[in-house]
Amino acid sequence: MNEKIRCLKEQLKQLNIEGMIVSNPVSIKYLTNIDVEGVLLITRRENVFLTYTMYIEDVNRTLTINDEVVVMDFREIILDEYEKFFLFCENVGFEEGYVTYDEYKNIKRKYKVNNLAETDGIIEKQRIIKDDDEINNIKRACEITDDCFSHLLTFIKQGITEREIAIEIEMYFKKRGIEELAFTPIVAVGENSAIPHWKPSDRAVKPGDPILIDMGCKYKGYASDMTRTIFMGCILEEIKAIYDLVLKNQMAVLEEVRENSNIKMISQRVIQDFRKHNFSLIHSLGHGVGLETHERPYINTKYDKLLKNNTVIAIEPGIYIPGKYGIRIEDTALVTKNGCILLTKSEKNYTVI
Repeated sequence: MNEKIRCLKEQLKQLNIEGMIVSNPVSIKYLTNIDVEGVLLITRRENVFLTYTMYIEDVNRTLTINDEVVVMDFREIILDEYEKFFLFCENVGFEEGYVTYDEYKNIKRKYKVNNLAETDGIIEKQRIIKDDDEINNIKRACEITDDCFSHLLTFIKQGITEREIAIEIEMYFKKRGIEELAFTPIVAVGENSAIPHWKPSDRAVKPGDPILIDMGCKYKGYASDMTRTIFMGCILEEIKAIYDLVLKNQMAVLEEVRENSNIKMISQRVIQDFRKHNFSLIHSLGHGVGLETHERPYINTKYDKLLKNNTVIAIEPGIYIPGKYGIRIEDTALVTKNGCILLTKSEKNYTVI
């Protein structure tokens, strides 16, 4: 049987839930590798993927015998037959964090389920620990991201705009066969780097400017995430101390990260060190990386949990001086029993172009 579905069924059994309606496309891709519109039904008898005629051939090519998923066409099922999928099931799970209230009512009416049970992010929690294929896909996405950064170091010149750099990032990924970016690239020059989620503009690069670049791509659906702050021509002396503080904390966290490290405590130490120097960490220290660029575990003081082996995370401390500049350094890393392995490996020391 498909190992991911088998694990999901075991967890549902522990919750006294006899089946599940999976409607989030990310969850469906995780469980089956299917990447088209449809609904996955985890039932006591069999697993069923409901989709439209135009997608069936694609789905059949994706699935293997071991997946044990039956593919059915929405159009071949009459309304009264939907209740047969969960016949005699008292509790059927659904994704309460994804389904709207209107969809909830429609699901309950269509499948005639006695109790639609919340599953408390059961699939998102399962996704925290990556298998070998997932890790290899993320590694490849990170390698391509590193290559893109090396290319940018020769591409960026004085007078080029944020928008032009962002377009070059996208074009580079496409030329490497990447069909999907992990997110819209952030390219922030000079004073714009003080805004963490700046959207690229026509601001041109000038001598002495910091250039904050946050980018990532997806390989076979799995994301990379990396941020570097580089400098045009020179680094202003007032920036060096802030850059050093951010880099010191990022490297200290990566040194500390391993299986069973406490996420809350790691985050608190960075916050405390920033405060000691009269700065604040205004966003989370990091996040999980996988099919989504931002997923569990969340690396902040509200997430009082232990890191698990084979989890992939991004660590991204940043300091932002409004109206002047910002420094952020971010890497994607694999958590192991004995430490962490950097998956993005681009230079982090002062980089002047």
